[in-house]
Amino acid sequence: MSTHLLTGAGSGIGRVLAERLLARGDEVLAVARSEERAAEMAADLGGVTTLVADLADAASVEALGDRLPPRLDSVVHAAGVVELGAVADLPASAWTEQLAVNLVAPAVLTRVALPALRTARGTVVLVNSGAGLRANPQWAAYAASKHGLRALADSLRAEEPDLRVTSVFPGRTATAMQETVHAQEGKAYDASDWIQPGTVADLVLHVLDLPRDAEVPELVVKPV
Repeated sequence: MSTHLLTGAGSGIGRVLAERLLARGDEVLAVARSEERAAEMAADLGGVTTLVADLADAASVEALGDRLPPRLDSVVHAAGVVELGAVADLPASAWTEQLAVNLVAPAVLTRVALPALRTARGTVVLVNSGAGLRANPQWAAYAASKHGLRALADSLRAEEPDLRVTSVFPGRTATAMQETVHAQEGKAYDASDWIQPGTVADLVLHVLDLPRDAEVPELVVKPV
């Protein structure tokens, strides 16, 4: 049995990944933003262990260090927030929240999990975005956070040679976040137009299950 620490397990890619890890008998520790959300996740994901931390609050994330097990086979960062807007219009709060949740929280959580990851020679997976490879109009703040996430992965990979570090760059995926994006863009949303969350979750599982003789530094997946 392997032990995995997940953010974003309440919905979308993270939810499907948690379900599949639990179904095969692995231990899953899922970060929830509140006690109420933790209770909901515990009811929905049988066997999950919940840890409460607000990803927008670095001190809250750092406090998880005292609650982690001595060994972690993986940490998967699948949580994220998005708020679109032109550089001329976005308030400072939009920049601050997206950088805090999408970049600072993964950096802090990875740091406090490093002792347990080193013990297991574990894997860190950062679920990034196509916006982490290019920045389009209206996407400046989100793309900046995701470009930073790629930099975090690259530095971590070089600093921790005993760990495997993978950045996954999905294109538009049929999640609640994508529905929010469509609403912000003023477009109709049809989940069948986009990558299904299970497709990305399966790719993450493949990365986690790779034999020790291989590492996938980056993985790009696009809708057809």
